[in-house]
Amino acid sequence: MTKAIAFAHYGDPDVLGPIDLDLPEPGPRQVRVAVRAVGVNPLDHKLRSGALDGFFPVVFPSVPGYELAGTVEAVGAEVAEFAVGDQVFGAVMGGGYAEHALVDVELLAAKPSGLSWEEAAAIPTAAETAERVLGVLGVRPGETLLVHGAAGGVGTLLLQFARARGITVVGTASEGNHAYLRELGAIPVAYGEGLAERVRAAAPGGVDRALDASGKADELAVSIELTGSADRVLTITSPLAGQQHGVRFTGGAEAEPYHPGAYAAALALHQAGTLVLPIHRVLPLAEAAEAHRLSEHGHLRGKIVLTV
Repeated sequence: MTKAIAFAHYGDPDVLGPIDLDLPEPGPRQVRVAVRAVGVNPLDHKLRSGALDGFFPVVFPSVPGYELAGTVEAVGAEVAEFAVGDQVFGAVMGGGYAEHALVDVELLAAKPSGLSWEEAAAIPTAAETAERVLGVLGVRPGETLLVHGAAGGVGTLLLQFARARGITVVGTASEGNHAYLRELGAIPVAYGEGLAERVRAAAPGGVDRALDASGKADELAVSIELTGSADRVLTITSPLAGQQHGVRFTGGAEAEPYHPGAYAAALALHQAGTLVLPIHRVLPLAEAAEAHRLSEHGHLRGKIVLTV
């Protein structure tokens, strides 16, 4: 048996609770990972609350968790890339809030010794989303990208990926995060009334593409105004808001398989000694409900991570 945190129906964070599960056995091209840390993402609480009901299938009881780090404990057939005892990190299609999880080897990477468990668990979703966003939007070197919610987990890696490719980023954030965004190479602007004018002042050459990573519906309208077309705007926060504004949504059940360059891009920055990957808060797995409350509140710098 193994222990996990799950929810048996939609609701507030208190619907999360411990359950016992059979110890999973890896199938072909899978490994069983003894989980050491798991990243908490907005997707987790949106699924738990029912906000994405109809957009993302959920089978109850549902164990959240879409990224983790840990040690390979068992390998399935046709697995040559990893062996028992290897330290790894990667993505899972749910089930990460547990002592053990099955992971497809295609979604795993070896964890460098200099990368902590908490940092490793914070990479997969943000790195994959950042890489996918740049590809879906078709942002090219020399262009300017507007990112709403730029100080969060996705924004933090997106800014670094963009800077490495010669893309200028204008990022919205609270005043307290402006110095942080400058450290990441972005031009910070405050959100709220008058946003369009502030962005135009920060990027007099104009904005080519825009990403909504904050979930404020009014920012979609501003982004369309600034880029000149809904086709140049993408949201990763709300499919409903996206539909209302004619803006593409990516990040749900329809998302592309994990981008093969995502982990490599993050690990290249780590190897160069330039990777910035702040951890907002580390909590034990048993306090997953509190982690969801913090995540729902927003205004985070970096990721929340649960440790097992």
